[in-house]
Amino acid sequence: MSVLRVALLIAAKDLRIERRSRTALHTATLFAVLVLLTVVFARDGGSVSLLTLAPSVLWITIALSSLVALNRAFTLEREHAALEGILLAPVPRSALFLGKWLANLAFVSLVMTITFPLWILFYGVAVTPALFAVAAVALLASIGVTAIGTVFSAMAVRTRHAELLLPVLMLPFLLPPIFFAAQSTVRLLAGRPLDELWGSFRFLLLYDVAFATMAALLFPAVVDE
Repeated sequence: MSVLRVALLIAAKDLRIERRSRTALHTATLFAVLVLLTVVFARDGGSVSLLTLAPSVLWITIALSSLVALNRAFTLEREHAALEGILLAPVPRSALFLGKWLANLAFVSLVMTITFPLWILFYGVAVTPALFAVAAVALLASIGVTAIGTVFSAMAVRTRHAELLLPVLMLPFLLPPIFFAAQSTVRLLAGRPLDELWGSFRFLLLYDVAFATMAALLFPAVVDE
């Protein structure tokens, strides 16, 4: 059986479990809505407009919701003592990593798909073709974030305080893509020319390639420890 086929089976297994329970999806979505509404009601309406806050709020929401989503990556295996069984299966570790990564990416993308229309509604963002570019930036940023998050989730799940350790490990790796993605969003919503965005796009692409490669190389050592 090929690595890709095994990876797709693992990803499908995780997504089926989440579809049945929907616990993590509801938690991440409610958390995202809470962040969006908190900023709406906490701002000073006379000095700061919602549209000015919109780019930063979007990426704060995506970053925090992604952490909530990534926390569940290996939780079920830990709770049901299934991680050892998966590791004993005669499949390469790269297939396990790719399957978990695809499941995490799909889950984070689903949360973003739910959050995006609410962000547009709450913050009065104009529906223009620029939003497609913002969505593309969000997907590009989430690829690298979920790759490194999969490794850190596998590392943290064996500790006593996994839910607290994962955000601490992830924060330094979240800051660069969030910074460049937020800058790109500001320029896209302002209608700036695409020439000003190539630098951010190149950085996000390089980030994805570098950290996906590093995560794939580190994952076997992490799970075998």
